[in-house]
This record gives sequence, C-alpha cells and structure tokens, in this order.
Amino acid sequence: MAAQVVARVLEERVPADDLLPAAGVTARDQPLLAALVFGALRWHYRLEWQAKRLLTRPLARDQAALGALLRIGLLQLQELRVPEHAAVSATVDATVVLGLRSARGLVNAVLRRFQREREQLAQAALQADEARFAHPSWLVDAIRADYPHDWQAVLAANNAPPPMWLRVNLLRTTRAAYLAKLQEAGLAAAAAPDVESAVCLVEPIGVDMLPGFATGEVSVQDLSAQHAARLLELDAGQRVLDACAAPGGKTGHILEAMSGRGAVWAVDRDGARLDRVRDNLERLGLPAKLVAGDATAPAEWWDGEPFDRILIDAPCSATGVIRRHPDIKVLRRPADVERAVALQSRLLQALWPLLRAGGRLVYATCSVLKRENDEQIAAFRAAEPTIEAEDAVASLQLLPEEARGDGFYYAWLRKPQVLRMPSGSPAQP
Repeated sequence: MAAQVVARVLEERVPADDLLPAAGVTARDQPLLAALVFGALRWHYRLEWQAKRLLTRPLARDQAALGALLRIGLLQLQELRVPEHAAVSATVDATVVLGLRSARGLVNAVLRRFQREREQLAQAALQADEARFAHPSWLVDAIRADYPHDWQAVLAANNAPPPMWLRVNLLRTTRAAYLAKLQEAGLAAAAAPDVESAVCLVEPIGVDMLPGFATGEVSVQDLSAQHAARLLELDAGQRVLDACAAPGGKTGHILEAMSGRGAVWAVDRDGARLDRVRDNLERLGLPAKLVAGDATAPAEWWDGEPFDRILIDAPCSATGVIRRHPDIKVLRRPADVERAVALQSRLLQALWPLLRAGGRLVYATCSVLKRENDEQIAAFRAAEPTIEAEDAVASLQLLPEEARGDGFYYAWLRKPQVLRMPSGSPAQP
C-alpha cells in the first residue's frame, strides 16, 4: 500500500495527505503506513540516487510502483527501526501483492547489494547535492542563495521529524493549568518562552488523546504560526479579515485573542476547506462570518465597510513546512513559486484598499524563499504610496529549527491616518 501511495504522489502530483485516508489499512497499521510513505517522500532524492546506482539497468517508465517499493525497502534499512532481515523479507514479499512476482529477485538483489555497499554509497553521496541533502537541486540552490550562512541548517531541519506544538485557548484556561493537566495525563510538555499560548509535547500523539481538545481548551498549531495573532495587535470589538483562512487555525487564534468579541470574516475560495474552518470554530465555540469567495476579487463578497485588521495568509511554496509535508519536495517546481508570487501580489493589491486608515495588515507565508517574502513586500511598498513605515524592522523571517517552529514569514504594514496625496493636491483624512 505504501508503494502504491508513493507512486501516485509522484505520477499524479497528489498530496500524500489526500491519499492516506483511503489506503484501506487497519487502524493498527496506519502509523506504519504513514511512516513508510512520508519517509520515502522525505528521503526521496537520496533513495532515488541510491536505487539508480544499485540497479544494473534503469526501470521502465511504467514501473513506478516497483521503483517506489525499492525506495521503501532502502528507507527501512536506513531510517526506520525495522530489523534488516525483516525489511528485506517484507519488501520482497510485497512484490507478489503488487502483482510483480517476477521482480522478487531484483528487489532482493538490490537490497542485499545496498547492505554490502552502504559505506561506499554514503561517501559518494557527499559529492551529489540531491543525495547529500535529500532535496531537489533547484531548492538546494535557492535556499543556499537566500541564506548563505544558514542554508545547511535549514535543509537539515526540513529532514527532521516535526515537533508537535499546541496552542492553549487562554479564554478557557491558563497555560500553567493546561501543562498541569498534561502532566496528570502522563504527557511531558514544555512551554515556549516567547509565545504565551504555545506548548510543545515531548512525544507527538493523536488529538483524541489530548485532554480538553474536544471541548476547545487546546488546538494543534505550530509555534511559528502562533505569532500571527500577536502581530495583528488585536483588541476586542475590531473588524478583522482573515483572507485565505482555511483550515482555520489562525482564525480561531484571532477570535481567542479578541475574547470572542469582534466581527471576524474568514474568507477562502475553497468551500470544502471552509468546512474545516467551521468545524474548528464550532469546537472552540467561537463565531465568525465564513465567506466562500476569491480574496483577489473582493467586489464579489465585501460589504464596503473597511477592516481594522487584515491577515493575508498567502498561498505559497510552503518551503518552510517541508518537515510536516515532505511531499512538497517532489511536488513543487520553480514554476510553482512564480505562480505563487503572482498570486501573492494580486492579494496584496486587492485587499489593501479594504483596510481602514490607521489599520494594520499582516502578510504571512510558510515559505523561506525571499522571492515570496521580503522581495514581495519590497515590490508592494514601492508601488503603493499609502503605506506608513511604522517600525525600523517591519518583517520577521523565521527559519525552521529542529526543536522549534516551522519556517514562516511575517510583514506588517499600516495605512496612515492621513493619506499622502500627489504634489499640489490637498491631504484627505
């Protein structure tokens, strides 16, 4: 099943999260299936490099499932706590289930050869960026260019398992009280020093095991994503637009920060994803106006009343959350980045006029690429005269860290109370 899912991700360019629920395995086997699928995607470029060198001739184009199975076998021999004899045996046996009985000898030979040549392959991989860093070469080059001093740390963090961060609902309880509740449940956790709502579990668990999750005391949200509400500078009673809101984590945090008092519009063009926002808010017991609409075309849904705060959680390359979604490595292409940049620009241009004078707009991405972040905001500021430089530093780039938050970017912009007009024209309030 894992080989079939991985092959579909690569052939159909479908996210693994969309395929796993329908994979048809028992609840007991779901964690192993996920480990095999996400492991094969996380280390794809290294595993593919190894497989090509271990095969005596390349696989045919119609042998995607066999190629995926070989990589899953190699994964088990390197990254998973599976005894080597069991990894080889199970992978060979899986050829029969896939209807590839004739490939049993090939799979066995490749995995046995890896066991013999492991050290030589490890040394040779140091000379090939894709194998060494387990990222596509275009992304290695882009991150190296943007972060000449930190690029290897970013790539290493992308390959690490993600920590599980929680957001405590401070309307319902205190962080100290919730930490005590976790301790009573036998769950070790630690508080983040810089975000008052954030708690990190020592060992990730299912949400059904979290005390208070069903009643809205806590949500699952990465540390870096929890900065959004603070940067919006929210107060009760404000009118707030959360653009591109699904799945609703930041919408819920905004409402919690406003004590549930205010008019929050959650806009997303995908009606099915908007249902997830509704489910999250119902669990928290917090109200918002949900709008199925295109944020780049506000004339279709906006009522004409300006917003005090706007959050643009912009669609992006998602290169800051690769450790959570390792299939990003195989699904993204440079052209996808350029399409995201164009959409981000349209969102900024379309939504800035909806901000009232004196209001604040926060632009956010889960990307580490400067093309989508500082360069995007610099281009917008150069083209838009009605932006007030409110801070010496008006942006925050967070890089993924193995024990901390995901890669995230924020920029905050204020519309002045008095708009600057062209020379010779009177200023207008």
